[in-house]
Amino acid sequence: MHWLQMGGYWPWVWPSYGLTLLVVVLNIVTARRSLRAARAEVRRRLQMQRSNP
Repeated sequence: MHWLQMGGYWPWVWPSYGLTLLVVVLNIVTARRSLRAARAEVRRRLQMQRSNP
């Protein structure tokens, strides 16, 4: 349990870890959404290109 207290600095250390984890997760979610939207846009453009010779 002593290592969880981080030498008395736990009120600053653990929220920092939590905030960092939150930012990383949000970054991954945002990147996946952007990739999904880009792929959908490419599919849409390819379909338009194929239908209009």
